[in-house]
Amino acid sequence: MNELSGKVARHRARRRILLALLATAMLLPATALPADCVPRGAWGAPGPDGLRPLAVADLFGSLARRSVVLLGERHDSAEHHRWQLHVIAALHALRPDMVIGLEMFPRRVQPALDRWVAGELSEAEFLQASDWRDVWNTDPQLYLPIFHFARMHGIPMVALNVDRKLTRAVRKEGFDAVPAQEREGISRPAPGSAQYIEFLHKSFVEHEKTGAAGRATESTSTEDPAFRHFVESQLVWDRAMAEGIAATLERKPTAQVVGILGGAHIVNRYGVPHQLEALGIGDVAVLLPSDSGSDCEQLVAGYADAVFGLSAPQLASAPRRQRLGVWLEPDAGGVRIRRVEEGSVAEAAGVRAGDIVVEVAGLPAKEPGDLAAAVQRHAPGTWLPLKVKRGTGAVELIAKFPPTTP
Repeated sequence: MNELSGKVARHRARRRILLALLATAMLLPATALPADCVPRGAWGAPGPDGLRPLAVADLFGSLARRSVVLLGERHDSAEHHRWQLHVIAALHALRPDMVIGLEMFPRRVQPALDRWVAGELSEAEFLQASDWRDVWNTDPQLYLPIFHFARMHGIPMVALNVDRKLTRAVRKEGFDAVPAQEREGISRPAPGSAQYIEFLHKSFVEHEKTGAAGRATESTSTEDPAFRHFVESQLVWDRAMAEGIAATLERKPTAQVVGILGGAHIVNRYGVPHQLEALGIGDVAVLLPSDSGSDCEQLVAGYADAVFGLSAPQLASAPRRQRLGVWLEPDAGGVRIRRVEEGSVAEAAGVRAGDIVVEVAGLPAKEPGDLAAAVQRHAPGTWLPLKVKRGTGAVELIAKFPPTTP
């Protein structure tokens, strides 16, 4: 055996060992899968005849050849983020020239991401420099393991998003009403498919039912101006992330971009994958987690290239931070409550959708981050005074947190 053939043989042997480790140490090998669900720890491909089991070595060998791999999530699920980290680690072993694209950050905070990866910022400094509390406002502990992995391996992190004020402006007035200089360079999105419009209509109706006006019903027309603007705002959101990925590939054509973003933006290839296709990037894989007990009827052909079965971990974990149980949005007079979760602390306190929080614990609430920070500072079993504007009057409420967090 000559020196060249010996190197090839050793490379192939190392690759076989790596893929074997992936199959045994991180993810379970494929087994016979029921047609209507994803067993915990197994990969499957949704198709017209049900779920086809996928062997880990074959799947990751294929994924390593893709230019873009999109990993969906439910933003508040720790298990989803653990799964994302495992997939990133496996892909990085096969494709070290990687970039991690993140929905969480608008492009204006890119310098903070660069400084984090370079090791110039502490966690606290990074969260402050990236305006985490305002731009994402989800427990950073859910994402920090991914951020630390990127920093440890020198993997560039790229901010894919735009400021919420742009999508809010589009939702309020439509894309054409927003001056070109205020669109952050985003070009006109490709029209959404009929299936995506139907998908968004269901989301729109659900959100509007729980909003202050509560005016939307299942019979709300898809030609309703408010719904059309809602669709345009979602398309701008999808387009922004797609253009962020495309720009990254233009700068680093040999890299693989792994996108971390909400599952609704990639499911059925409706959102970001559709916009990437319109930009001439079709070499895209869509991966989604499937929680135990989720609706298996959604796993139809085209749902995703691959899904991975998850269940809630049974191990004891550290207490979670307090949750008020509301969906927030900025308002000129304070912080508007867009939605109140059923059974939440907020519902028990009498908070209503449409309320505008003007004070929290005696301090002004000027933006969603003010309310979120006050909630997270409170210990189990404590009370949090809230002052809200409701209609033409003001109401004082008390949010009572349980003695222990769930």
